[in-house]
Amino acid sequence: MTKRILHVVSNVAHYDDPSHATGLWLSELTHAYDLFAGRGYTQRIVSPKGGASPLEPRALKWPLLDASARAWLADRSRMDLLSNTARPDEIDPAEYDAIYFTGGHAVMWDFPDSEGLQNITRAIWERGGVVSSVCHGYCGLLNVRLAGGELLVKEKRLTGFSSWTEEVLAGVAKYLPYNAQAEMQRRGARYEKAFLPFISHVIADGRLVTGQNPWSAKATARKVAALL
Repeated sequence: MTKRILHVVSNVAHYDDPSHATGLWLSELTHAYDLFAGRGYTQRIVSPKGGASPLEPRALKWPLLDASARAWLADRSRMDLLSNTARPDEIDPAEYDAIYFTGGHAVMWDFPDSEGLQNITRAIWERGGVVSSVCHGYCGLLNVRLAGGELLVKEKRLTGFSSWTEEVLAGVAKYLPYNAQAEMQRRGARYEKAFLPFISHVIADGRLVTGQNPWSAKATARKVAALL
């Protein structure tokens, strides 16, 4: 049987200031999706509310817009996937072998407190599946509790976009609702990052796979595939 992957994207289109646009960092999805497609995996995209997933404008400009993301933008069928994402209540976690949380600053607002996403993640984890994230996607893991009540991330080695090193260098730290790295550490996670910012860095702690930034998406997906 083919493996099945559930991708998670955001519904948020802007920061607290509506004039400051954000959304899905497209290449963080496309690199993983394309790699899994090459292995014949079945894939679906879910978001906290279902429906459209806005795109982060900064990720659609040179030099950040790479060949994978450009190919998606030119493919109506692929872009339709992002216009019609599933709601959590439309997803049966038992059908999926792995969940992959994409990033973009948007997810800081709608991933952490989505009970639907938490329930799906817990179910996949507890039946032996892989839980993964890239960049800010780890915000979707902040509040996931297992059946016994303990946080999934407690005592786990993981990574994600670094606060404030990469946030400051990206020029957006002052606009963010919280410090994601600090919140992870407050929950008992063993956060780690690469020595240099903006380079690929992936950590696998058992079935938990996390990538630090957009340049880590492909390596994160490769590790997920290896575990599967």
